[in-house]
Amino acid sequence: MKPNALILFAPGTNRDGDVAQALTLAGADSQITPLTTLRKEKTDWSAFQMLVLPGGFSYADALGAGMLFALDLSHYFLDQVQAFVAAGKPVIGICNGFQVLVKAGILPGNKTLTETRTATLTHNQGNHFECRWVSLKPVSQNCLWTKGLSDIIDCPVAHGEGNFQVSESVVAKNLSVNDQLALVYVHPDGKPASAVYPVNPNGSVMDIAGICNPQGNVLGLMPHPEDHVFPFQSPDRIHRPDASGLPLFINGVRYASES
Repeated sequence: MKPNALILFAPGTNRDGDVAQALTLAGADSQITPLTTLRKEKTDWSAFQMLVLPGGFSYADALGAGMLFALDLSHYFLDQVQAFVAAGKPVIGICNGFQVLVKAGILPGNKTLTETRTATLTHNQGNHFECRWVSLKPVSQNCLWTKGLSDIIDCPVAHGEGNFQVSESVVAKNLSVNDQLALVYVHPDGKPASAVYPVNPNGSVMDIAGICNPQGNVLGLMPHPEDHVFPFQSPDRIHRPDASGLPLFINGVRYASES
């Protein structure tokens, strides 16, 4: 049986259709559901095997990108989200979805909105919106989404607040020690970005593009792998035919199918 993914839709979400298509290609079914519907109809989240927080500009980025969406999760759906994470089911937050996961305390893990967060996604170092293609290196073998992946992934970024920063250096060190660095920005040939712009498009510490929780089932990333699942979507498809973002979704769907 195909796993079924619940795709959360907030006012301003705009990448829900793209990620639904990526999941279809990876072998999953999906259901795009507005947060208001989830509240009114008391949807049974346990009927889903995957949870997706797609990209966009939820609530027009009021109070900071992802903040109001994060408040929705914490106030209305905290039990459901915590149960999903605790069960080890695949969860992914892309761009705005990553911002939501961080500001809700779900990533890097074990925090809530009522506790002091150790990480955030803030304004890009260049102080302007970034819309360009980047290259990503899968790093974590703890993260179910990146486990076993070695090929460089090319996909676009489109954000104004994608600069991943931590409260103190030990937090970043622990992310590395705990194998929570899921994806990092690199040059197209795989060489480290070393904080060089625009290879690292936003100034993120340690060139971090995505992280996972300690358990490895929750992934958050700023780039959009769902926007490179067909060869024709890539501006360099002739020279880099194997740089698709689809393997990330295939990993997630495979895990959901086997669990």
